[in-house]
Amino acid sequence: MDVTEAVNRRKSIRAFRPDPVDDDTLRDLVVAAARAPSGGNVQPWRIYVVNGESMARFREFIAERQPGEPAYEIYPKGLTEPYRTSRYRIGEQMYESIGIERDDKAGRRRQFAKNLDFFGAPAAIFCFVDRRMGPPQWSDLGMYLQTFMLLAQEAGLDTCPQEAWAVHEAAVSEFVGAPEELGIFCGVAIGHADRDDPITSVESEREPFDVFATVV
Repeated sequence: MDVTEAVNRRKSIRAFRPDPVDDDTLRDLVVAAARAPSGGNVQPWRIYVVNGESMARFREFIAERQPGEPAYEIYPKGLTEPYRTSRYRIGEQMYESIGIERDDKAGRRRQFAKNLDFFGAPAAIFCFVDRRMGPPQWSDLGMYLQTFMLLAQEAGLDTCPQEAWAVHEAAVSEFVGAPEELGIFCGVAIGHADRDDPITSVESEREPFDVFATVV
């Protein structure tokens, strides 16, 4: 698989098969992704791996915890166009694919709650960054994440980055033993997509060149 193929095949998967993921494969991916660039070679990412027995323990643990305030503002208040439409369009596509109507609030809550089960994925990583770091280092963490997900795709694994874990920072930090100076950014579900689930067929749209790029 070349880079272009990995980029085109990668997408956020929201239904996984239970097939296990090998510990050594996860370790190799976490290490290899650290070749991602970072300003001044600071390498601000701090990664916690959950798999196998620890995933089983985590699922029991998180089921007894309540969400808190988001660790950061996931979306800006008063999101304007074209960003607002892009966000809502993908949500409507996903719910439509699994037959959840716009006014079915209970159904939408049930679907959103699947975040806490990593959408059935057998493995995951949690990504943290030192709270003293600023936007440049958060950008570095983003580059780590993309590198990780592309390498996972090459290894035959699917992923879903989940900012939803920002509302469970205290619980996740407690479980993984993250020190107070580290703040959560996201979790990433890892495994094999369940292609029988219609939600995995959803393809998010991308804006055309003229919307986000300018030739000067």
